[in-house]
Amino acid sequence: MNLAYIPSPSTGVIDLGPIPLRGYAFCIIIGVFVAVWFGNKRWVARGGTAGTVADIAVWAVPFGLVGGRLYHVITDYQLYFSDGEDWVDAFKIWQGGLGIWGAIALGAVGAWIGCRRRGIPLPAWADALAPGIALAQACGRWGNWFNQELYGRATDVPWALKISEGPNRVAGTYHPTFLYESLWCVGVAVLVIWADRRFKLGHGRAFALYVAAYCAGRAWIEYMRVDEAHHILGLRLNVWTALIVFVLAVTYIVISSKVRPGREEVVEPGAPEAPESSEKTDEADEKADEAEADEPAAAEADADAPKADADEDAPKADGTAEAAKG
Repeated sequence: MNLAYIPSPSTGVIDLGPIPLRGYAFCIIIGVFVAVWFGNKRWVARGGTAGTVADIAVWAVPFGLVGGRLYHVITDYQLYFSDGEDWVDAFKIWQGGLGIWGAIALGAVGAWIGCRRRGIPLPAWADALAPGIALAQACGRWGNWFNQELYGRATDVPWALKISEGPNRVAGTYHPTFLYESLWCVGVAVLVIWADRRFKLGHGRAFALYVAAYCAGRAWIEYMRVDEAHHILGLRLNVWTALIVFVLAVTYIVISSKVRPGREEVVEPGAPEAPESSEKTDEADEKADEAEADEPAAAEADADAPKADADEDAPKADGTAEAAKG
């Protein structure tokens, strides 16, 4: 018997008067807010204008939600269109079911439209938003906890997730794969922030790093899950998707680094210049210190210069005087 475990909420809905507040939707909303807020800070630091990230997110978020739901419904169609199932449930997004692959793909289309309207390069915007997207996923995964879904194999580890009896689930303690993925996404965000500062990633490489790192974790986490899914050659469909997208992301990083090295100098036309980096500031300080150190020597040289000139002119003056006497 497992005495230590993570409890699941008794309900995923809190009624605020006539308005039901669903835990799944609340986690998604918090995630979007975090992504936009943090993305805005990074965008401004790279030379963009405050508010631009939010303006483009108005296009990206709705497209992403639709894309995420479409991917889920298409890849798990048997949950909605098989005998005994109600196809209307495919529209009940609050019950869970958003595929990150579809969300990113169609969300990118919405972001491209928003960037095009503002004259902004999509790769630069995606680089600024990449860590925020990972943090948004970390928040959104807790919606699975509210819905008691997408857990792993049965286990008795102290951090096991307790699941209650319900439709399509058996009571017991299971691996909290939602928690594993949430923590992994936080790690991905930290990795992208560090790599971006260390290597000055640009032209979509920070975003590609986020995609590759996320896929690496999603592959093994997906392998642990026990919910119904399609299998190809013994592996779940999402495991294959993670592996393929990982290879594509790494390939993009390698090729892009050779074709377009460095980072964009201008990310938004007409925006104020980005603040100088700490490295540039340190270099400027070092040059200023060197200039101050050279000032005394320069002053001494200037002070000696008139004396030297006077000494050189002295013989000439004496010679002139002698000539006058003769």
